[in-house]
Order: sequence, then C-alpha cells, then structure tokens
Amino acid sequence: MPELPEVETMVRGIRPHVEGRTIVELRACPTPCKPITITPSLSQLARRMAGRTIVSVRRIAKRVVLDLSDGANVAIEPRMTGLMLLSDPPDREHLRLQWVLSPEGQFPALWFWDRRGLGTVRHYRPGELAEHLLTGLLGPDALTVSLEDWLKRLARTARAIKVALLDQKLIAGIGNLYASEILHRAQVHPETPAKLVPPAHVAAIRKATLSVLHEAIQHEGSTLSDGTYRNALNHDGGYQNAHRVYDREGENCRTCAETSIVRIVQAQRSTFYCPTCQPHPKPARRQRRS
Repeated sequence: MPELPEVETMVRGIRPHVEGRTIVELRACPTPCKPITITPSLSQLARRMAGRTIVSVRRIAKRVVLDLSDGANVAIEPRMTGLMLLSDPPDREHLRLQWVLSPEGQFPALWFWDRRGLGTVRHYRPGELAEHLLTGLLGPDALTVSLEDWLKRLARTARAIKVALLDQKLIAGIGNLYASEILHRAQVHPETPAKLVPPAHVAAIRKATLSVLHEAIQHEGSTLSDGTYRNALNHDGGYQNAHRVYDREGENCRTCAETSIVRIVQAQRSTFYCPTCQPHPKPARRQRRS
C-alpha cells in the first residue's frame, strides 16, 4: 500500500541513521516466499554496493533512492507491501534484504521487508538514474506540480479523473488511497473526465493534493486494517484516523454528515466518494436544431 506519504516517511525515518555510513555487506534473507525483483542479480548488486558509503537518501515518486559514494544509485520500490526498516520487522519470514552498515550505531542494519514480494530493487550506474527513471517514465512529483502544469496534463486525457491521478507518467506519487481523499477534499466526482474538469476545480485538486499529502506525511502515513504499512521503526502511521472517505463505505460522510460514502470500482481499484459533496457531472445539453 505504500504511497507518496508512506515512502516519504520511510525516507525521513531511515535517513538520519544510514546517511554517511558504509555498506559492509548486502545479504539475502532466507525466505520461502516469492522472490522480489532485483536488477542486476543479487550477487552483482552485492558486489556493486559493498564498500560504498550511502551519501544521501531521497524519494523519487514512490521509490526510496540510496545515493552511493561512487555516483551510483539504488532505487527501492516498495509496491504494495514493501517496507524499509531499521528494526523489529513485522515478522522475519518476509524479510528480503539486509544492508549491514558501518560504523556500528543504534541500528546496525537496514532491512527491506515485503509480504507479497512485489517490490523491486534496482542498481543504476552513474548517470543511469536520470536516463531510465526521470526521463519519460515519471511525471512531475505531486508535491511540486504547478497549476499550469496540472491544467495542461489533465487536458490531455478523457479518462476519469480518479484513474488519471493514478497514472505515474501524468503525475508521480499519488496512489489509490490518497486519490480518493484528494478528490473528496476538492469536491470533484471521481468519474468526471479529466479534460472536462473546470479550471477552478483543477486548482482545488492541486490544493487538495498538497494538503492531503503533507498532512499524511506529518502523521507518518496510513496504516490500514491489514496492518501492512509500518514506519522505519515498525510503528503505525496515524493518518488513517483522518480519512474522510477511503474504506468508509456505508458510513456517514465526515464532511457533510448527510450522505453515506459510496464505493465503486475504477480500473480494478476501489474508489470511495460522497454523492453530496462530489456530485456527478451533468452531461452537456444538446443544442436544438433550428
């Protein structure tokens, strides 16, 4: 489930404890579970990372990026259930990788844990990151998009606005959970064709995106009922308590207190919205022929 706020929380959680430390060894953790995708092979990745210092830790869209002292980069994409941890994993069965770090400190290692095995770890040689990850593959980060860029990008597609928000080539970083929350905050119906969203409502979507994502980061992300997401120290996030629509089907809307939250399916993903706060767009009237 990790989306932009959860990945940003992972980055902020591990950054002060791993930056400036040297990777002594990269180890695969024994597990009977489906293997994660590692590029290149684990043995090659281990050789390339051994002895390198982690210069900085940052986020690119929904990826954690380790910048190494030789100019290379390692991008970890948690996907649905991946976590970057410093201690106390939810269980040891789903631990995938361990970076042993030096000098010794409060946390001797960095771990990647992934219940469903959908996460990916990829090494980029110096200069490759921008070529492969930042050119064309991802749109601008959701926290940095200008209103002008929002208008231009949404005008390109007739897809439903909720579906468009999930397209990482359009806007990077927004996932399914926060897309529902953003559209509710902006009072936009999720089935509205993106190119038909009025400019005033596009401005509201941009404002809501910044508000929702920053609030979620402040609360260290959302831990849902399945308990999958945990921060770097294996603690729950807190933003799930502030959700207005997500996973609240049948409950009274927390905004209008008049209507029950409705769930629909868009692009095989659940969407939650309030029919009162987010009225369905009216079809354009046909002009009568004279």
